[in-house]
Amino acid sequence: MISKRIVSLFAAACISLGISTARPDEGMWLPMLLKQLNESEMQQKGMKLTAEDIYSINQSSLKDAIVSFGGFCTGEMISPEGLLLTNHHCGYGSIQQHSTVENDYLTNGFWAMNRDQEKPNPGLTATFIIRMEDVTKQIMDGTVNAKTEAEREAIIQRNMAKVRKESTAGTHFDAVIKPYFYGNEYYMYITETFRDVRLVGAPPSSIGKFGGDTDNWMWPRHTGDFSIFRVYAGPNNEPADYSPNNKPYKPKHHLTISMKGAQEGDFTMVFGFPGRTNEYLTSQAVQEIYEVSNPAKINIRETKLNILDKDMKASDAVRIQYAAKYASIANYWKKWIGENRGIKKANAIEEKQKQEQQFAAWVTANPARQAKYGTLLADFEKNYKALDGITISRDYITEAAYGVEIVKFANTFTKLQEMLEAKAPQNEIDAQVAKLDKTVPGFYKDYNAPSDKKVFAALLSLYYNNIDQKLHPEVFKMVRSKYKGDFNKYAEDVFSKSVFTSEAGVKKALADVKAGKKDAFKNDPALQLASSISDYYSKNVMPTYNEVNDNLNLLYRTYMAGLREMQTDKKFYPDANSTLRVAYGKVEPYEPVDGVKYKYYTTLEGIIEKAESGAAEDYAIPARLKELYEKKDYGRYGVNGKLPVAFIASNHTTGGNSGSPVINANGQLIGTNFDRNWEGTMSDIVYNPDQVRNIAVDIRYVLFVVDKFAGAGHLVEEMTLVTDDTSGLPQVDARRSKAEASAKEAKKKKSKKKDTAAADAL
Repeated sequence: MISKRIVSLFAAACISLGISTARPDEGMWLPMLLKQLNESEMQQKGMKLTAEDIYSINQSSLKDAIVSFGGFCTGEMISPEGLLLTNHHCGYGSIQQHSTVENDYLTNGFWAMNRDQEKPNPGLTATFIIRMEDVTKQIMDGTVNAKTEAEREAIIQRNMAKVRKESTAGTHFDAVIKPYFYGNEYYMYITETFRDVRLVGAPPSSIGKFGGDTDNWMWPRHTGDFSIFRVYAGPNNEPADYSPNNKPYKPKHHLTISMKGAQEGDFTMVFGFPGRTNEYLTSQAVQEIYEVSNPAKINIRETKLNILDKDMKASDAVRIQYAAKYASIANYWKKWIGENRGIKKANAIEEKQKQEQQFAAWVTANPARQAKYGTLLADFEKNYKALDGITISRDYITEAAYGVEIVKFANTFTKLQEMLEAKAPQNEIDAQVAKLDKTVPGFYKDYNAPSDKKVFAALLSLYYNNIDQKLHPEVFKMVRSKYKGDFNKYAEDVFSKSVFTSEAGVKKALADVKAGKKDAFKNDPALQLASSISDYYSKNVMPTYNEVNDNLNLLYRTYMAGLREMQTDKKFYPDANSTLRVAYGKVEPYEPVDGVKYKYYTTLEGIIEKAESGAAEDYAIPARLKELYEKKDYGRYGVNGKLPVAFIASNHTTGGNSGSPVINANGQLIGTNFDRNWEGTMSDIVYNPDQVRNIAVDIRYVLFVVDKFAGAGHLVEEMTLVTDDTSGLPQVDARRSKAEASAKEAKKKKSKKKDTAAADAL
């Protein structure tokens, strides 16, 4: 129960502070709710659009130009011929897959000078949102009778399946239903996914990754972080598997591009698919992240990065193999460092505690609320204490043990070994063999055993030495007795005996299993290690972890209901969950530390200054770029003798927003979001309006690189460029027919008459 001491200390604070509004520019908002929650505020900030212009199911709107790129980034349509703009780091995996030592597109860039040169990317998709719908009532049907969280979840999953099936029957659309506010609400997205997405253009890494890890998550930034793809469609402009007969997709809307750029104080909007935030965590959760989880993961990843960095510098083949992996590992390593800095700077733990104290006072002031929420905070504390030793074990298993590629890959073979030991029918074994066999070429294409051997010794040594022996998997006992805890010796033994060190070894073992041999993997040391870790994880970590998280999910659902009940005039936004959202703010500078103020933009001059500083290899630039700078040959993309490169704004973004369009007050594209500032990475947990800034590459720099640097001006010719405040909405798109615009205007007038009549009737 909540103590009387808390009540006496914080009752007054509750009365004066319990009701509040969201802080400036905070939030990732649902497009379908903009009309009732955000339209007025957005227009007060300078937006010249309506909510219907941004999201509509009755006519073309900005949402029709936004795609989920591969399910991990955002992209935007920038031409009527299916051109898609996203980040270089979002397209990096595809660029790498097409790269070889002989054709090193990572280093040299790639530009398709005609449609025939555009490169297919099997498995890459572009998903559009057709519409959204509140399905809370349908999904929650019957849950009041559930006695446990597991029963409730089972009912919800059945309801979801039913609603999805009914909503897409007879169509080629898909339906995605996700929980919001920890399961207090449910929304459905009807989607259309295109499966033929081809690489069109990518700058060299010296532009697309300029600044590398040195500048990652930092401002000022000078990175041309973009790549261009094209979406192709089959008959009737609908999704189809790759075929040379497919035609460029004709989108319902493509973004008009503003050549005016952004000025300080301008309204901006980011439209995309943010991945994951946790804005409503309690103080215990934030403290666990800050003190336990982040420090461990930072240390593990830094160790791995140092090893890979040396090997990649020593070999071009290894560099290409590990380019995408290294970038992925480094991205969150640096993010977690910045996140911890931001948590400390924002006093996030203390602020969360204050909110909990206010909540406690509000609860105790009313008997009905005491009955509903009285034990809530105590239950949170109890459950987070139950995670002592669990969270750190999970982090070391996922980051250290499975950070070793041979261990992670061998782990996918544990089911096959279990089937062999259980003497499963041969046809079932053969099916599992066939499934695994398909994964082998892809894994070994980008695998270097000597590098992984070094990672093996280093990461498992961290796991062994940094965690209490009570939390060790059984295999570590063998390492203590046989190798005296020396993981270098253990690595030598594993990598000299395991079939998993090579594609040929695994292929032969799978062939032996198919031929009826039951012991092909039985004594493999890599599989034994993976099995031991998996066994420990399933028996000693996951049961508690799942139980506590089930408890926490219920507690957070109740807590969210309580917070919304307490703060009735606050506009709550749901945590990001990879669904379409709108964030809005303004272009503005910020002060990272006392005495330092950053401008809101950067130019090509900054690139040259960094390149000439000799401070880091991440600042190498192509000769062609320097030549254009020296000649000041910026074409129509320069401004007063300078070339804009990047800018910042106060939009609330996170992972998944990479590649999202930054749109101005008129609905025009002015940039592509690619990062946040280091001081603002804690915005996944707590938003600090003075520090949080999203970073975007200026669209004029994108066009300059495509046109002047790469000589691919034919791509720019596809786009709709404007130099004034012409609306970027579909109905006034310069490339749309006058007849269509007239028809739409007539429809608007008719609709307006109906609305007027309805209002009169009321």
